[in-house]
Amino acid sequence: MASSENRGQLVIIGGAEDKEGDCKILREFLRRAGGIKARIVVMTAATTLPGEVGDNYIRVFERLGAEDVRVVDTQGREDSNNSDYLEAIEQATGVFFTGGEQARIISSLKDTQLDAALHKRFSEGIVIGGTSAGAAMMPDMMIIEGDSETNPRVDVVAMGPGMGFLPGVVIDQHFAQRGRLGRLISALLQQPAVLGFGIDENTAIVVTGDEIEVIGEGAVTVIDESEKNHDNLDGLLKDEALAVCGVKLHILPHRYRFNLKTRQPVLDTETVGVEKQKVTA
Repeated sequence: MASSENRGQLVIIGGAEDKEGDCKILREFLRRAGGIKARIVVMTAATTLPGEVGDNYIRVFERLGAEDVRVVDTQGREDSNNSDYLEAIEQATGVFFTGGEQARIISSLKDTQLDAALHKRFSEGIVIGGTSAGAAMMPDMMIIEGDSETNPRVDVVAMGPGMGFLPGVVIDQHFAQRGRLGRLISALLQQPAVLGFGIDENTAIVVTGDEIEVIGEGAVTVIDESEKNHDNLDGLLKDEALAVCGVKLHILPHRYRFNLKTRQPVLDTETVGVEKQKVTA
């Protein structure tokens, strides 16, 4: 697991976040990116409707008070060398990747000047957020596509290079809503990563250093295979069922935290106390 020390924060959203009501998750992203003084860049590489999607996020972030919001639309690799786009990233305090298809993000951004600029600014401390496809692309190896509502099999999921903002993990989105436990396990078993995060809709993980905090109305499913004692991956044909034994599973709702180094939930008195109050109220 790579350390996230001396980097900016990540806000990784499982998709379908609230954009009309209290906007709890987008509000948290904006607050961490500078609040009313934030300069936000909305990256629309993933979507085939960049004008509509970009305008929607401009409206939301301006309503919440952002000082400056602009869209960077990289529909082709040539756009990733645009000097105006590079300047926008250099001046940004927060960058937000919209949903769509994660493969489109990689095809237009990976290993370009804009990719280098994003990683430079992230190392300098800006906040990078993403929803749905913008969440899937966060690791160094990402889920490109796969089946939902199925048992784990080798052919359930296709993997490929991600953007590498959170290396050493696998992330899946729309998790509970689309029944993606099987595909996350399948992806995790085929990668050197030992941690998988399944993020529900209107739910996010905020990554600060080596600690993750869950915010939103759903939960985050954490799969830890570091102490796995058996799998049948060797010799398995691609359409045959995977077996795995000895993995750990954690379900973390709003306010719960998880440490990437220790691979353990952070069960402090503040978090546990709040949950006990809810039960006894």
